Amino acid sequence: MPRPRSPVGQITRGTTGTNRLRRVDRWIAVHPALRRAADPFVVDLGYGASAVTTLELEARLRRTRPDVEIAGLEIDPARVSGANETLARVRAGETPFAADSRVTFALGGFEVPTARRPAVIRAFNVLRQYDETGVADAWAAMTARLAPGGILVEGTCDEIGRVSTWVCLGSDGAPQTLTLSLRLAGLEHPSIAAERLPKALIHRNVPGERVHALLAALDAEWERSAAVAPFGPVHRWRTALDALVSAGWPVRERARWRLGELTVPWSAVAPAA
Repeated sequence: MPRPRSPVGQITRGTTGTNRLRRVDRWIAVHPALRRAADPFVVDLGYGASAVTTLELEARLRRTRPDVEIAGLEIDPARVSGANETLARVRAGETPFAADSRVTFALGGFEVPTARRPAVIRAFNVLRQYDETGVADAWAAMTARLAPGGILVEGTCDEIGRVSTWVCLGSDGAPQTLTLSLRLAGLEHPSIAAERLPKALIHRNVPGERVHALLAALDAEWERSAAVAPFGPVHRWRTALDALVSAGWPVRERARWRLGELTVPWSAVAPAA
C-alpha cells in the first residue's frame, strides 16, 4: 500500500484572531466564482492555530450561498486536532457558531488533497514567511486544484484586520487582480498597505515598480482630497479614487469603494521583468 504523501508547505506561525479576515471574506462572498459555482466548495488553506477564521468564513459565505461547504486544511496535525475539538463544541451548541456549520478540518497543504475541486481557495497569511521565489510554485500547486472558473485568493493582513491586501488568481493559474482593503476611519496614508502586500509584491515597493507607482499615486490623491475630509473618510476615499481613474489608473469595482477597497487588474501592478 503506498505511503500517504506529506502535506506540501511549511508550518506557519499560526497567528489568527476573531474577525481578522472579515475584509476578504465579504469580498469572496459576492464573487461570481462562489455565487455561480455549481458546487460551492471552499478550501481555507492554512487557517492557523485557531479554527475561528474558518468558522467565520462559513458563516459569512452561507449568507449568499446557504449550501456552501468549507474544508479547513493545515499541515500541522496538532492544529487539525485542535480545530476538530472546537468543531465538536460547535456541534454541541457551545459556541456562537451555528451547530450545523458546514465545516470540516483535515491535514493538507498546497497540494489541496480534497476529493472535490474547490470553487474558491482562501490562503491568507500563509506565504508571508516564504521567499519570493517560492510564490510561483505555491500558486501553481493551488490553482491546479481549482474547479473550472474557480479562484485562489492569496494575501495578508495586519493583526486586527484593518489593513488587508490580496491577489485573485484564476483556475488557469494567472493572477487577475490586486485588492487593497483599508479601514478608512483614522487612515493617515493609504500606503500603509505596503507593509501587508502579498509576498509576490512586498519586495517590489521600490521606484521603477508598478505597485510602488500605484501606492505613491494613491497617497498623493489622498492628500489632495483632504479638502473634502469634513464630509467623512468614505467621501474622501471616493474622491481620491475618482482622481486615480482620471489619471488613467484602471480602478475597478466602484460599488465597493465605500468599503475602503481598491481593486486593479494584475497588469497594473505586476512586477517588472
